Amino acid sequence: MATSSTDTGVIVGRFQVHELHEAHRAIIASVLAKHRKVIMFLGVSATLVTKQNPLDFVARKEMMLQTFPQLTVLSLPDMPSDKDWSKALDQRIREVAPVGGVTLYGGRDSFISRYFGDFPTQELEQHVFVSGTEVRKNVSSEVKSTPDFRAGVIYAAYNQYDKVHPTVDVAILRDDSVLLGKKPNQSKYRFIGGFADTKDDSYEQSAMREALEETGVEVGDVRYCGSAKIDDWRYSSESDKIMTLFFTAKYVFGRVQPQDDISELRFFRIAELKRDDLVPEHGVLYDLLKRTIPELGTA
Repeated sequence: MATSSTDTGVIVGRFQVHELHEAHRAIIASVLAKHRKVIMFLGVSATLVTKQNPLDFVARKEMMLQTFPQLTVLSLPDMPSDKDWSKALDQRIREVAPVGGVTLYGGRDSFISRYFGDFPTQELEQHVFVSGTEVRKNVSSEVKSTPDFRAGVIYAAYNQYDKVHPTVDVAILRDDSVLLGKKPNQSKYRFIGGFADTKDDSYEQSAMREALEETGVEVGDVRYCGSAKIDDWRYSSESDKIMTLFFTAKYVFGRVQPQDDISELRFFRIAELKRDDLVPEHGVLYDLLKRTIPELGTA
């Protein structure tokens, strides 16, 4: 039973799941049982369609109202400072509940430890514990043969920022030569490289890793030459594009052996290397290398 017509209960959470599970429903129902007015604030990430935050505010609001139409559901943007976030939360609460007592509710691992606002908080006792991360992981592994499923995939693809995919390319130098690779079914050569990895600590480390993975050799003295957009055929009709960081590096150790997606490796004398030796999309990297090594070929 509600305590009074002016008392307000506030729930703050992310609820990044495809449907409310038992623990969610129990928490919300317990707060609704204590207050006539309950406001739910859904945290909104500054990023779009990530593994931790795949659903936007509107999708989660609709999910809430389908089960609990009596809720007032509002958005609350993430902020880098917990104190600024707490102040913003208090202001939003008073916009919709200008008078009366307010109590904030959360579960065991909720926002409460990071809240520095003016209102009292209460941790709700939970009897069922469900991992949102595991729920999302399980959902992500299932393909459904429904129009709604396909529409959801399309919605997610369109409701995110256009992306630049960072890659690295490296000119591996030994004495007066540079090591280039060739991919299967290609007649021309290319600089060694690939996508930066989230496990790498720097783009220089990415370049060293790619060199080892594709050629079997260790490199050192990695030096940045410049960056360029790469006209990769895989992204020619996409709004997403590839931007590469180009490096030179000196051969240090190892037997030259084509690996990964490289079928052939060859050392070219720097003075004899021509732009036409390279695949068209790496012509821009040839130009960067030419500014770094003036004795590069002139054609």
